[in-house]
Amino acid sequence: MKPIFTKPDLQRYTQRPFPHYRYLPFQAGTPLPHPRTDPAGHSYNEEEDYLPHFLPVDWRTCEPYLYGIDLFNRGYWWEAHEALETVWLAAGQKSTQCGKFVQGLIQLAGAQLKRFIDEPRGAQSLTKSGIEKLSLVEGVYLGIEIASFIDEVKRCLREDHGEFPRIELHFSNEREE
Repeated sequence: MKPIFTKPDLQRYTQRPFPHYRYLPFQAGTPLPHPRTDPAGHSYNEEEDYLPHFLPVDWRTCEPYLYGIDLFNRGYWWEAHEALETVWLAAGQKSTQCGKFVQGLIQLAGAQLKRFIDEPRGAQSLTKSGIEKLSLVEGVYLGIEIASFIDEVKRCLREDHGEFPRIELHFSNEREE
């Protein structure tokens, strides 16, 4: 089953190839192998990205960030979480505004995954936490127009017609702190 997205013609931000499957944890039947721990996993023994630091001014050229957005936008939510975690660690996790914001993106990736695998309580909880962290900033931050993205996330959760939000990056009018 493939997800249906808002903004179906949104461009990619990297040329990095996508994994050959979306990891969907806790699936009955024929579950896909865990990407990192199972030898058949799409990221088994793959070297993880490393960033020594990440500042808001870095987003336009940060491959793990842009790839994380691409993964999110194509329904690779578990994989998006992994890519964005690299950025989150480099940004300072919970100690900086940027770190909290990236953590919010990770939580929203998790929320979409929970929606997709039909775990509404987890989706609601992660959506609430993610939105709280994104709401710490206004305007455009890390390329994301915050208010419209939050509105889209809320609408998709509320209406729950099987449609999933996408993150559109804006390369101008950026507030960088």
